[in-house]
Amino acid sequence: MDIARTEIMKNRFSAIAEEAAMLAYRTAHTTFVKQTQDFQVALAGTNGEKFAFPLLSGTTDGVGDSITGLIGHFSDLVPGDVMISNDPFSTGGLVTHQMDIHMAQPVFYRGELIAFAWSFVHATDIGGAVATSIAPELNECFQEGFRIRPTKLMRAGELNQDVANFVKDNSRIGDEVWGDLEAMMAAMRLLERRVGELCDRVGVDTFRQGIDDVLDYAEAKARLVIAGLRDGEYEFSDYLEGLTTDDSIHICCRLRITGDEAEIDFAGSDPQVNAALNFNSEGQAPSMLCTGLVNYIMTMEPSIPPNGGVVRPIRARAPSGTVMNAQFPAAMGNRWVTAMRCYDALIGCLNQAIPGGITAGGAGQAGIISVAWQDAISGRKRVSVVEPFSGGSGGRVSGDGVDATDTMLGFLKSTPIENVESETPLLVRQHALVPSSFGHGQYRGGASVHIELECQSDQAEINVRGLQRLQFEPWSVAGGHPGRCGETWLLRAGEKKALGQVGLLKVQRGDVLQMISPSGGGFGDPVKRTVAMVVEDVTNEMLDEEEAYTIYGVVIRGGVLDVPATERRRAEMVTPAEVQVFAYGHARSEYEAGWPAEASVAFANAVLQAPPGLRNVVQREARAKLAETPKPLKAATVTKAVDALVRQLQAANSLTTAS
Repeated sequence: MDIARTEIMKNRFSAIAEEAAMLAYRTAHTTFVKQTQDFQVALAGTNGEKFAFPLLSGTTDGVGDSITGLIGHFSDLVPGDVMISNDPFSTGGLVTHQMDIHMAQPVFYRGELIAFAWSFVHATDIGGAVATSIAPELNECFQEGFRIRPTKLMRAGELNQDVANFVKDNSRIGDEVWGDLEAMMAAMRLLERRVGELCDRVGVDTFRQGIDDVLDYAEAKARLVIAGLRDGEYEFSDYLEGLTTDDSIHICCRLRITGDEAEIDFAGSDPQVNAALNFNSEGQAPSMLCTGLVNYIMTMEPSIPPNGGVVRPIRARAPSGTVMNAQFPAAMGNRWVTAMRCYDALIGCLNQAIPGGITAGGAGQAGIISVAWQDAISGRKRVSVVEPFSGGSGGRVSGDGVDATDTMLGFLKSTPIENVESETPLLVRQHALVPSSFGHGQYRGGASVHIELECQSDQAEINVRGLQRLQFEPWSVAGGHPGRCGETWLLRAGEKKALGQVGLLKVQRGDVLQMISPSGGGFGDPVKRTVAMVVEDVTNEMLDEEEAYTIYGVVIRGGVLDVPATERRRAEMVTPAEVQVFAYGHARSEYEAGWPAEASVAFANAVLQAPPGLRNVVQREARAKLAETPKPLKAATVTKAVDALVRQLQAANSLTTAS
């Protein structure tokens, strides 16, 4: 490999991708694309492996996902073709929920196929049971809008009007969604044009060699980072909160490091559920299973170009039928929160594989706020995404967590309040950080966010999908304190009602939705936090003087630091001789006192042995039966109870069939 040539081609590929992403961003129609930026474009080789991926615009996940699941359906491609699909069940793990519409365009040079331009955009509405097509309580894909199997949207430059009409006619905001798709197609045409110009300049052979070189370079750098981890197998569990406090979904992750290769295994995680929390994962290293490791690699080696070479040393899998590898007809609209919990579980493993740890748990939610209302003039229903509502990230080994933004959701941009109030019937009464909300530590977690939205129309529907950590606090590391849980309320006619999970909420003029997000957990003993950092938090009104004294041992009176008193106070504070790696908070500790992680793994494995048609009822009835069983539950007890129930249900079904 010629390092100088590789660096030149890496930069050229990056510039092409960034320019195309900016074009898509500047020409999109919906708020979720032109403000929040839930879209992406890239270049892929003829084998489907992405080699040019932007980082400055759009989402930053999916770097390693092959587009073979889309392009592999076609063998008769010609210049001007555009392929399209939003079907999770026929694209090999590329599409992870129906709202993401993927497209690809072959790139020819002098009659020869040399690459593919690719794009995806999150469509704000594709029909279905609710506006925006996503609600946690939906339980099958048919409720979530239309699905398009891989098909041609354009043939030799001619638009397939039937497909275009289908998209427009089955969305509540068809013209706007189509406008977003046109923006993506414009970006792909730009990618095609720039690749042609590059081949004119350097030659097609150099272009092809450049693809191989940048992918090999990324792979080599990724292997160096993985080789720096401790060999071994590491395990961590976390929980996804369901629609009630009684249906927590167990996520189990194992990370195996062997030399310069990594294997990620989610065996033992819960089966798919009757809610829109599932996703599917196929292929070598699906991004939603390995983002935590990919982010770590690219953080440790900033020179790595974002491309498919990063995931070559990684294998990731989840058993078929689990919540992160769900089968037809599972609902998947809200799948990002499940991906975030997979991310958290993998980060928990990395904390054990990296000497000294890496980061505490963050807010772990992707609370996308949207609103639907009737236009007063046209009478048509309008739909808009309002704001991505996240929460603080975990404190890190080298610094504080980020306020208001969790690491896996950092690519989503906040919507300016002026846009919210001018384009929707909502008044933003408050949008602010919450003082003292973070998990305390040597490096504190990121703070929570408080938002208040007042309805300004006679009737509207607010949908907040992806709220999490309302029950289990974000965990902390190395002596830090866990973060805080989220909370939600509705203010109506002077009364305040706690909501918990918010699905589809019908509101009227004057109603106010109040929400506080979870915060990040703390990293390290709070007494080890520098005095200057504590003073800064007090000065910025993120911490009060009493907390500075009680938790951090820093004496501040009337805004003035008392150095001698601080030294005496810190000398009095006792630091434990041994500190647990993780602190999970009271709620999770209480839950696992009855349902230890090994019992949850046994439950998942036993349910997955049942016929697919029985699994949902087995989960529900087995949990009800086990709720009456003495705690703590043993793995053998759980397996026996599930197996007995499966036999009982099979016998009942046999009798029904025979009669």
